[in-house]
Amino acid sequence: MSLITDTQALAALCARLAKSQFVTVDTEFIREKTYWPRLCLIQVAGEEEAAGIDPLAEGIDLEPFFALMRDTSVLKVFHAARQDLEILLKLMGDLPSPIFDTQVAAMVCGFGESVGYETLATKLAGAHIDKSTRFTDWSKRPLTERQVVYALSDVIPLRKVYRKLAAVLDRTGRAAWLDEEMSVLTDHATYQPDPREMFRRLKSRTKNPRFLAVLRELAAWRELEAQRRDLPRQRVIRDEALLEVAASAPTTHEALADTRQLPKSMTDGPVADAIVEAVESGLAVPMGECPDLPEHKNHPPGLAPVVDLLKVLLKTKCDAHGVAPKIVASTEELEDLAADDTAPVRALSGWRRVLFGEDALRLKHGHIALAISPENGRIELIPVEDDADGVEAIATGLPSASTDAA
Repeated sequence: MSLITDTQALAALCARLAKSQFVTVDTEFIREKTYWPRLCLIQVAGEEEAAGIDPLAEGIDLEPFFALMRDTSVLKVFHAARQDLEILLKLMGDLPSPIFDTQVAAMVCGFGESVGYETLATKLAGAHIDKSTRFTDWSKRPLTERQVVYALSDVIPLRKVYRKLAAVLDRTGRAAWLDEEMSVLTDHATYQPDPREMFRRLKSRTKNPRFLAVLRELAAWRELEAQRRDLPRQRVIRDEALLEVAASAPTTHEALADTRQLPKSMTDGPVADAIVEAVESGLAVPMGECPDLPEHKNHPPGLAPVVDLLKVLLKTKCDAHGVAPKIVASTEELEDLAADDTAPVRALSGWRRVLFGEDALRLKHGHIALAISPENGRIELIPVEDDADGVEAIATGLPSASTDAA
């Protein structure tokens, strides 16, 4: 069983891995009872070896591993990296660099939307992942050999998955597309949400500015309190209670005690003081500085058929080029694009504009049309020309490109 439990062995492992062009990385953690995820196991593999690292082992110093993660000469390969990166940012104070996320790369290469690791490992590495140990308690010690073997199956086949996807990106010239997607994962702000913006995640039934100002202060207090006490937000105060307090805006302990959703233990003492103080801060916000929520977009009537056409075009273009539609445009973005040629949507910038956005605008303005090919029954894009009488006529069909993503 290849499990590293001391600093000396970890330093030796990382020194060897530092000679690799890339390493594959995964983590096992628990966070059901805490705000911050508790790291329980690190799995890492180079081109020749793989090992688990026990961060809970007595006396182990993870700095050699962190140094490897900071080594810009070694590419770090993850699958669905966001939670792993959140953990490492908390522990390291920085993010690994550079990184490659195989889930995002798979979408760019045409393997569907949010494709799972098991699917990719089977298709690209011929590996069968035994999921029987998936819901194990990773914090319990000692770890069994079966647990470690299962954990390493998340990084060993990932080597071949990475190589196959990298080859597709190189062959299709899409490496720059992936770089654009990685920018979100490498932004520290992705993992450090503003406490004063947390109120936007709550399902409020009203957009009253004063209510939102109070809710903003309460949600910010809860976020900081959850971080300080390392508890899940709902363990500090539940959403329903937070919304009720914001609606009644109590400024005394007595008024706070009338909140039905709030436990009696929170209606007196320091916690009650903090809640009342947050309410008072929200009530003191000048009306012109109260927050608001985005208004529901009222698109022009009759827009639904245009959106439907754009959906067909999106599916057609993405199928032809082997790209998951989700990574190009969402339904909401298609609605915005249907209503406004200059809408701030992803499809109108970068590689997405080349792949889909330009043709979406042409379709909107009648410069191209969609038709079913009589030869193969597939959707084709065809240019539209004006005849001498100003009547639009269908011209010769445009060939579609295809990409073998596998």
